[in-house]
Amino acid sequence: MQSPLRAGILRYLCSRPGEGFDVDTLMSVFGRMRLDVDNCVAELAAFGVARRLPGTPAKYAATKPDAEVLAGLLDDFLERRATVSTEDQSPSVQRFREMIGRDEKMLIVFEWIRTAAKSDISVLILGPTGSGKEVVARMIHELSRRGDGRFQAVNCAALPDTLFESEIFGHEKGAYTGAHDRKPGRLELANHGTLLLDEIGDMSIVAQAKLLRVLEERRFERLGGSRAIEVDFRLISATNRPLEQFVRESRFREDLYYRVNAFSIRLPSLRERPVDIPVLAQRFLARYCAANGLPVDSKVFAREALDQLLAYPWPGNIRELESTVSRAALSSPGRTIRATDIDFLHAARVAPEPTRDRLPSLREAERVHIAKVLDAVSWNKKEAADVLEISRGTLYRKIEEYGLKPTRPSVRHNEALEPAS
Repeated sequence: MQSPLRAGILRYLCSRPGEGFDVDTLMSVFGRMRLDVDNCVAELAAFGVARRLPGTPAKYAATKPDAEVLAGLLDDFLERRATVSTEDQSPSVQRFREMIGRDEKMLIVFEWIRTAAKSDISVLILGPTGSGKEVVARMIHELSRRGDGRFQAVNCAALPDTLFESEIFGHEKGAYTGAHDRKPGRLELANHGTLLLDEIGDMSIVAQAKLLRVLEERRFERLGGSRAIEVDFRLISATNRPLEQFVRESRFREDLYYRVNAFSIRLPSLRERPVDIPVLAQRFLARYCAANGLPVDSKVFAREALDQLLAYPWPGNIRELESTVSRAALSSPGRTIRATDIDFLHAARVAPEPTRDRLPSLREAERVHIAKVLDAVSWNKKEAADVLEISRGTLYRKIEEYGLKPTRPSVRHNEALEPAS
């Protein structure tokens, strides 16, 4: 069993005798691509230690080999203590595996994470709100050589300029009114560890300049201090903002952009992998039941409830799906969760067609109008903002809020095609 994946799959099958598992399930459990899992189960079947069960989709189960020598080797293998990998020890990896469904997009992200964790390169995580950016950042930290160090997360969107220096660099006693004691900053706490700057696209120009200097010099001074403190940290940044567009608009420093974007990882939205919505919903429902001391099958979705989940655009992504499932399970009076038990946090559903009995709300009318203007100008956002007589920043917020996407396949949603402001 030279392959850790092959050995892991064999132990997994042998620990559950009598059960069969399809390739999709094993892909989710081990976070590996289909081709890798296919090859491993085929090799195990060829060795005679696994068998393919009849039916569709194909499932695999452990089996005792007929040859006495092979049976003895299998027993010796199972008696040996399994090597616990870094991935199996990582809480964030376990959390990320729960976000993996049948679509391979998240498995590709997993491979990017494994690659990024092998070095100290700066990583920029791109993705919409609720898609799991902090989980990915923690995975990179826990799988890297800095996994034993501290992980410090800073939400730049919630950090005004007046608090930036104190929070990032720390302060000396008496540095300002109310500074009664010395306080180490996040940079100092992240020494030999990892610093996550979440929502870095919301950082002010002044704060960007100060951060750039630290990245270049790897030293800083506490607020009110005069002694330079050297620091060794790994930087991970995350944003749901279009940083390239911000650079063209001079809202984000170009030199800082290249510093933080040495390696980028893009997380797909839930809308981009609709096949995963029922899979994840069932998984979150089972977890809700287990957390509340109920059998995992004590709650089930009705077909119309799953259809309603599939029709919703999920602007809050996985985070919103999980909370929606928990609320539905709580409010459902019986075992079956009906469509009427599902209550969405956001009103950004697909706008229904107006009828004689119902006129569209102002929100629905605005969503439809903005979508029509964007399609009319081939998603040139500068031109669309001019037509709508709003700023491009407001337009970006509306696009995100309403979950708008190009409706014609021929339209390329490409910021690079837009003229610089």
